[in-house]
Amino acid sequence: MRVRRNALAYAGFLQIKCPVLFHLFLHVLQLWVWLSSPAKIYLLVAMNRDVTDEAGSKEMDTSTYMSPSHDHNPENLPYVHKVGVPRRQNLLKQFTASVKETFYPGNPFRPFKGQSRLGKVVLALQAVFPVVSWGKDYNLARFKGDLIAGLTIASLCIPQDIGYAKLANLPPQNGLYTSFVPPLVYAFMGSSRDIAIGPVAVVSLLLGSLLQNEIDPVKDALEYRRLAFTATFFAGITQFTLGFFRLGFLIDFLSHAAIVGFMGGAAITIALQQLKGLLGISNFTRKTDIVSVMRSVWGTIHHGWNWQTMAIGISFLAFLLLAKYIGKKNKKLFWVPAIAPMVCVILSTFLVYITHADKHGVQIVRHIKKGINPPSFKKIYFTGKYFGKGFRIGVLSGMIGLTEAIAIGRTFAAVKDYHLDGNKEMVALGIMNVVGSMTSCYVATGSFSRSAVNFMAGCNTAMSNIVMSCVVFLTLEFMTSLFKYTPNAILASIIISAVVGLIDVEAVSLLWKIDKFDFVACMGAFFGVVFVSVEIGLLIAVSISFAKILLQVTRPRTALLGNLPGTAVYRNILQYPEALKVPGILIVRVDSAIYFSNSNYIKERILRWLTDEEEQLKKKGLPAIQYLVVEMSPVTDIDTSGIHALEELYRSLQKRNVQLLLANPGPVVVNKLHASKIATLIGENKIFLSVADAVRYVPNTEEP
Repeated sequence: MRVRRNALAYAGFLQIKCPVLFHLFLHVLQLWVWLSSPAKIYLLVAMNRDVTDEAGSKEMDTSTYMSPSHDHNPENLPYVHKVGVPRRQNLLKQFTASVKETFYPGNPFRPFKGQSRLGKVVLALQAVFPVVSWGKDYNLARFKGDLIAGLTIASLCIPQDIGYAKLANLPPQNGLYTSFVPPLVYAFMGSSRDIAIGPVAVVSLLLGSLLQNEIDPVKDALEYRRLAFTATFFAGITQFTLGFFRLGFLIDFLSHAAIVGFMGGAAITIALQQLKGLLGISNFTRKTDIVSVMRSVWGTIHHGWNWQTMAIGISFLAFLLLAKYIGKKNKKLFWVPAIAPMVCVILSTFLVYITHADKHGVQIVRHIKKGINPPSFKKIYFTGKYFGKGFRIGVLSGMIGLTEAIAIGRTFAAVKDYHLDGNKEMVALGIMNVVGSMTSCYVATGSFSRSAVNFMAGCNTAMSNIVMSCVVFLTLEFMTSLFKYTPNAILASIIISAVVGLIDVEAVSLLWKIDKFDFVACMGAFFGVVFVSVEIGLLIAVSISFAKILLQVTRPRTALLGNLPGTAVYRNILQYPEALKVPGILIVRVDSAIYFSNSNYIKERILRWLTDEEEQLKKKGLPAIQYLVVEMSPVTDIDTSGIHALEELYRSLQKRNVQLLLANPGPVVVNKLHASKIATLIGENKIFLSVADAVRYVPNTEEP
């Protein structure tokens, strides 16, 4: 090692002070290595690399300017790895691999390899019906946890279902129907262990507001229900189609920020809608925007409010919020907010019954139809003027329900550390809603509040949904008459307490800290829902999400790179102020694939970087830029427009007497550079493995 250090020191001194003697020294060393043992070859290679690095470091530290030389001797350069050109793949294989990666990234057919015919049948059944997988190992210990969880969420869902049905302008029994059949279907086909299925507030509001724009739910209740079943059918078809054709990635286009804003706005709108029941107002606006609702509320303050209703609603709302607070503070008391709605229903119903408050203006449920779900297949519109409207409403409500269910399922799957196949979930939810539309149900999905209770109650499998469904069945068959005197104010209180959790202030604050554009998207969706309508808020949420994607695609980031002193690493000079610009060389990194949508912008942005840098150098009296290095590590792909933009960039640089160097293009980019002959135009010797190699290519003609 001492010999190597001495040799390195001497070689470094010669290279800097006397290059001719340095090369003579290297030739002598090569002859010595050739005559000596092969092990000493390592010394020569290491010396050549270290000497170059030391010399380069010294040049950087002393700010020695580099000037181009078109007649430099390649022997003066260190060994540089060539950029590898991957073998051309068969077009069919390449297309097949691309489709497989897009639609089947998890390779779902891998378990079928090497299996017998019977084994493949069993795996297929497990793929379609996950109940086959967990059912074979099911035991009494697991059932105990599922039984407790199922009974707990049943006590929560029954009063919620009645309230959510009113939110959708449907009879209360339709809400109970939706917590009977769909959970049974999902239990057999769903892959989540924690999701509790049923109607939810946001989808109920969306469905109700869209349906009442087409048909009056009071004057034409039968046609209104038919349109609701039609929308539910097409919501299921939409969900099934997305899952079956592996198109689940489409729901990711609705950004998290937009969902936060939409959910918060929907929560405010739902709470405002419940003022009708909470205050005992008979004549209430059908509009959902905050201005119309508040005008309707304050316009009836002198003759429309009922103080008995207000006393019942506000007192029990305070009790529900207190129960929610207790459950949040102490996780072991999760059952308190879970059973609180049922306790409120029982107490308020008994109170109204013994005081005859219904005769003093307190509005009550009055009648819930007894019996399980009647068939409704013949009520679905497959033709006529309502067919298209039902399809449109179904697609919107299906997408929102799908987004909510997948988000909930992934959240709890991450906590319990198991895999949740989003496409399987979509198929299960789709079939569930198609079956539901034929059995008098409206759109069902995963409920966050019920799923959270289900999780904390210790559920182990989807059996908890079956238990909940059985309790709802018993309620429909034997206990509907008990809800006759349940005041509407209690249902309003239950809904308000449930949707409070949809307003996520912490998430909004985090959006502001992390990404201001995400915050704008969130607020746009929020104010759209609150001040206009649910569908406009949803449209704003989707539009802003797409606008962000387009902005990021069409205006990708570029960065100027500099060398970190003492290393061969080049980084963004904004992130690392200590990074030094290399004299005579401009190093630019493109942080995106280069497509038709951004190729012209990237070319112009690079030329602007070059113009700005040349103006600064001219003011300081420093040598002009003679080499432009484009760092292409983040460039994952390039299309024909990108190739043309690269060619135009090369032509523009030629007119400025600036040479173009490329650093570390990926395999896809390299293939296209060679196929388009751009590599030949630029020069294959000007495409490098790294920025450091490209910088080393630039010769130093200044003699000390």
